Amino acid sequence: MANTIIGSSIVIDGEISGDEDLVIQGTVKGKISLKESLFVEASGVVEADIEVQNVEIGGRVTGNIAATDKVELKADCRVVGDVRAPRILIADGASFKGNVDMDVKER
Repeated sequence: MANTIIGSSIVIDGEISGDEDLVIQGTVKGKISLKESLFVEASGVVEADIEVQNVEIGGRVTGNIAATDKVELKADCRVVGDVRAPRILIADGASFKGNVDMDVKER
């Protein structure tokens, strides 16, 4: 299955929802709600609350993140906001400011 890619020169202001993986190389402001995975690449800037299954962040995210499976903060990312997920990986060199909640209730 191919990923949907928001290119580095694209700016989206609004709400994104869907059932497939999303790769962000540009800028998204608003809200992101996906049933699958979100990848914020190094050039990506997200100013939004995020609700996904998995999220991998290499760029900049400002907003709260809720994942049903896993949140991964890569080495050079900058995240400001609260993170809620059963599994959270924070790489050496990642910048994170916020609260972590791993007390996710079973469905």
